[in-house]
Amino acid sequence: MKKISAVLFGMFMLTAPAQADITHRLSSSVQLTVDAAATNVQRVGSSYAVTGNNVTTQYTPSGGSATSSIGALTISSGVGAIPSLSATQATAGESFSFSQTFYQGDALGSSAPTVGQVHNFSNQTSTAAGTAGDLAGTIDSSSTMGLTAGGAGTSATGQFTSEILIK
Repeated sequence: MKKISAVLFGMFMLTAPAQADITHRLSSSVQLTVDAAATNVQRVGSSYAVTGNNVTTQYTPSGGSATSSIGALTISSGVGAIPSLSATQATAGESFSFSQTFYQGDALGSSAPTVGQVHNFSNQTSTAAGTAGDLAGTIDSSSTMGLTAGGAGTSATGQFTSEILIK
């Protein structure tokens, strides 16, 4: 029995004690944001389409003579104007169809849009600048955070992180 005890005691003496590297990190942060003024616009262009079946078209440009064509979209200051186009049935007694589609686009602007003003564009989004007001954020030595709401267009975000790493 003494031999077994001695052998077991020797085996325990040869094994290394359990070890681990433990790292514990604590961090706190506060982020305060005040939005800037922004305007986003999208100009819509003009378009013109003509379709027909068994028709004869006639285009008469301003001050010109009639031609057998579908005409052309006239652009002035960035805005399209529909051409003067007439259609007649090509063969009497037969079926025919004629369709004309025109979308008038936005005029070209002479200056950049100003925040809050309505400009001559179809799609626009305008956001006023944020106001800091009472916006504030604090962190004390015990990682206690204090966040105070600001005015319109502001945000305050506080974060506390605890990380334990065992190797």
